[in-house]
Order: sequence, then C-alpha cells, then structure tokens
Amino acid sequence: MSIVVTGATGALGRLVVEHLLATVPAERITAVVRDKEKAAEVAARGVEIRVADYDRPETLADAFRAGDRVLLISGSEVGRRVAQHTAVIDAAKAAGVAQLAYTGILGGPDADFLLAAEHKETERLILASGLPHTFLRNGWYTENYTANLAPVLAHGAVVGNAGDGRIASASRADFAAAAVAVLTGEGHLGAAYELSGDTAWSLDEYAAQVAVATGKEITYNRVPAAAHQEILVGAGVPEAFAAILVDVDEAIGRGLLAGTSGDLARLIGRPTTPLADTVASAVAAL
Repeated sequence: MSIVVTGATGALGRLVVEHLLATVPAERITAVVRDKEKAAEVAARGVEIRVADYDRPETLADAFRAGDRVLLISGSEVGRRVAQHTAVIDAAKAAGVAQLAYTGILGGPDADFLLAAEHKETERLILASGLPHTFLRNGWYTENYTANLAPVLAHGAVVGNAGDGRIASASRADFAAAAVAVLTGEGHLGAAYELSGDTAWSLDEYAAQVAVATGKEITYNRVPAAAHQEILVGAGVPEAFAAILVDVDEAIGRGLLAGTSGDLARLIGRPTTPLADTVASAVAAL
C-alpha cells in the first residue's frame, strides 16, 4: 500500500510530499506527476514516481494500486477540473484504492460562489463512485495574498471588493500537514473537514500587517466589483479568471471564507500559522 499524492510537484503537492517524508518511510510514498524531471529531487530520496496527466485518462490507468491511499489535489485549470477529476476518480475506483482524499473548498455544498462549482461537482462524483473518501474542504491560503505583494508595495495599497469581510486563512503548509494527518491516520473515512485558520482577518488588517513588515504605508482600497474587474484585467489577468476573483471577494464580503471550525488546528495538532508570520516570511523573501 502506498500513500499517493497527485499533482505532487505543484505548490501544495510539494509540501504534502515533504511532510510525508518527515512522517513515513520514503518507500511508502508515491508521487503522481506530469513531468518526471520535476520530481527528480524526491525520486532521489526514495519516493516512487508515477507519470500521469489529468487531461489524458489513459495515463491514469497505472497511477494507482489496490489499497493505495490517494490524495487528489484539485486541478488548477478552472473550467476543466470536472473532466480532469472524473478521470482520476474513475482510475481510483478501477484500481480499488482504500481512500480518496480530495482538496475541495471551504463550505462544500453550501459555498455559492463561482470558484466552488467544480469542487461541489467533484464531491458529488466521489460520493456517487462509492469510493472510501475524505473531503478536505480547504479555505483560503494566506499565500494567495502574499504571492502578490509586488503590486501592493508598488502602489501602497491592497485593492479589493470584499468590503469588511473577513478571511480565516492559513498557510499552505498548514493545509499540507492536514492532508498528511488524514492520509497517515485512522478514522477519517467518510469525514468532511472544514479547514480554515484559527483567526479571521480583514483586508484592512492584512494591509496593516504588510505595513508593519515592510515599514511602508499600505492601505486597503475598497472598490466596487466592476472597478476591481477592470483593474485586474488591466494588470493582465484573463477576463474570465478576473471575474472569478471578483466573485470570491463578493463571497468574502458575505462571510463565506470567515468560518473558524477549528478542524485544521485539530488535524495538525497545533495552532494554525498566524497571518503576521506568513506576511513576514513573504516580505523577507522579496
């Protein structure tokens, strides 16, 4: 039996593999990747590499084995993910895996924003498959903001249409640790975990943290949704994806990413990483 991580060279997948290497012997870990060369470093540490592509279902036939515990990390290509995830689910069922854990979105079936639609459909497909499963409903990664510090620092402002909405984010490493806890532990089959940070914060508070970390004056500029869409498109974000980001801000304004269930901290056995720590690390890396 292997613990199999799909998308293992992606931002979340790499962290999951690293956490697994610190938890279980390398020979128990399998990384499913599109590009074998990108996995060379973990292969050298004893991780088995299986090459497969969500967009090529025939390559997934050999990705899984009977009894594997599998983490399906959701695809990053919005609009294509249901077909991609269906291919993984079908292959996992055909192989007879012992567990399929899926990284969905906070709120699960109650999330009503555009970005949630493919996640909700994927959960429905997993349930219909009859596979032993665990739903990891991930909230917002703090890195979704800190990865875009350059324009914030250039303009001295965080721009959004989230109003006074709050975000219970956590670091990507926190979510990776939760996935490892579910993949290596017992008692998680059939569970749906609402994963979020311990403390919800506003974009005003985020701007203040960036100001503290950089010594610069940073403000939060509240803009209407239409204006935010224009700003994002003007910055080079594709129009369809800009609409999704604007819609997420609307959801934040409605409180849909503010939930603090405590599930994440319980799974990882410690408090989640504070906003200030992730901001400070990102600033130090600039």
